[in-house]
Amino acid sequence: MTSSTAPAKPEAGSVTMYTTSWCGYCARLKSQLGREGIPFAEIDIERQPGAADYVESVNRGNQTVPTVVFPDGSAATNPSVAEVKVRLGL
Repeated sequence: MTSSTAPAKPEAGSVTMYTTSWCGYCARLKSQLGREGIPFAEIDIERQPGAADYVESVNRGNQTVPTVVFPDGSAATNPSVAEVKVRLGL
């Protein structure tokens, strides 16, 4: 695994979601976030240089998606929309 730096923190009330185009769990979470009105930035780890390295760094070397980054800089792997809402204080 190569070294990586943490991404910029999302703005309050929003998240950054690391995804792939073929991930069913990612599609489900994106849909749920949209229904809940939670803004998110999406980063495809297969298209964005360095993104897979970051995901590996927070997932014990695995490229597990969705990996969601919160405004406090913490990350969660495959969280439920309920967990996202709690962590955003919604």
